[in-house]
Amino acid sequence: MKAILRGAAVFAALLCSQGAAAQDVTLTSRDGSLSLSGTLQGYDGEYFRIVTSYGPLTVDGQGVTCDGPACPDLTAPKAVIRFVGAADAGHALLPQLFAAFAQSRGLTFAAASADTPATITDPATSETLAELSFQPMDPAASRAAILSGDATMMIAGATEPDLGAQTVALDALVPIMAPGNPMPRISTTDLARVLSGEVGNWNQIGGPDMPLVLHGLTPEDDLQKALSARLGHDVKATVTHPTLADLATAVAADPWAIAVTERAALGPARLLPLTDSCGFPLLPTRLAVKAQDYPLTLPVFLLTPRHRLPLVAREFLEFLSSPDAQSAIARAGYIDRRAERQPMTSDGLRLINAIKGAGSQTTLDDLKRLVAAMDGADRLSLTFRFEGGTTTLDAASQSSLADLAQMLEAGLFKGQALTFAGFSDGQGAAKANLALSQNRAEAVLAALQALVPGMAEDQLPVVQAFGEALPMACDETVAGRRLNRRVELWLKPAFGVNVAKNP
Repeated sequence: MKAILRGAAVFAALLCSQGAAAQDVTLTSRDGSLSLSGTLQGYDGEYFRIVTSYGPLTVDGQGVTCDGPACPDLTAPKAVIRFVGAADAGHALLPQLFAAFAQSRGLTFAAASADTPATITDPATSETLAELSFQPMDPAASRAAILSGDATMMIAGATEPDLGAQTVALDALVPIMAPGNPMPRISTTDLARVLSGEVGNWNQIGGPDMPLVLHGLTPEDDLQKALSARLGHDVKATVTHPTLADLATAVAADPWAIAVTERAALGPARLLPLTDSCGFPLLPTRLAVKAQDYPLTLPVFLLTPRHRLPLVAREFLEFLSSPDAQSAIARAGYIDRRAERQPMTSDGLRLINAIKGAGSQTTLDDLKRLVAAMDGADRLSLTFRFEGGTTTLDAASQSSLADLAQMLEAGLFKGQALTFAGFSDGQGAAKANLALSQNRAEAVLAALQALVPGMAEDQLPVVQAFGEALPMACDETVAGRRLNRRVELWLKPAFGVNVAKNP
């Protein structure tokens, strides 16, 4: 079969079946000067994806003809999209997102059953345009499926160095126990000792004289791996469970059990309040999770191969930033990524912490300048943090910056003056920390300018730096110092701006 491929195709052409049997094809340029032979991985109505002796290649279909039994007809095939990855997040989030994606395009979504995959159908013709599937896999198997082309996207709680990443939703890891357990709170350092297997009795961490039983998920589970990565070694759970639902049910039934789970999967168990080692309360509120002020914030990512994705996959990723997608994420029990706004004065705890945690080099004038800048301002949940020891924004912050760029281009901050407020941890000299916080805020501004190159300077945030003047957590731990090193986004009515300059 020989066909000249055209870029214009109906929706069904957007993604060729990833699960179809691989077959050889030959792509030849229209003038006949160049031919490529290989195994067809997919065709999305615009581009071929083939594996050749030179490696995987993406070829523009408008410039070539196709020979071979696997070449698509001009009538495009049904799309088959395969997701793999974390079981709990995949089962909870993806059906909601698939349904919202179809509805946004006026199509009909049918959920998967035991025998059939989920489908997207054209209600006018009753034609099935796409089949959507999700298969739970551990991170290693999921990564292999993406790299081999057997899967389109991977849902995960951590990024991979050779895969692209987009933040889909947010959640928080929280300690849980049985409802009848009288333990009032637990510090991050004590929780780390519990997870390391160093604690065998509740009285070792301020609780009753009763044996402590650590529950967890199986070691290959995505969440368990994310928790182990935070801890620096494997969790020493003595009782393991296959799912988060099973974990919560078992902990609730065991009066002296403890575990860490997702905020969205508390079930019948009771949340055990968390503090840091200095007694700072660490609350998994919506704003704290969105701003990653809560140290056990867990982003949920969609990971993709580094090559060009088929059109329907790209459209799905673009859809994830829409209000419809954010509503679907909230319905699934996760925290959506919509920017949340809160008056600075409504969070007195932050000012209390600023005073309690002020170092010997933080002066009264420093605190006065901070309070003057906060007066009348709102904080937006978009907060920016960096990879350890670098000025490179972490994956979640890169997604937040892209969101901010879109909001600026949409004119959502008319009449508002924006400030990037930089903060540091308290290690070292206060003057040096002030300079570091200034540099970080300027780095975020530069990254934003790269995303909105034509935007007028007066529409962009100004930069202010406060060094170590507003700690979020204790500086005695690595996690606490990371929380304190941040750039926040503040808003004030433009007519009421009174910018406090750095000394």
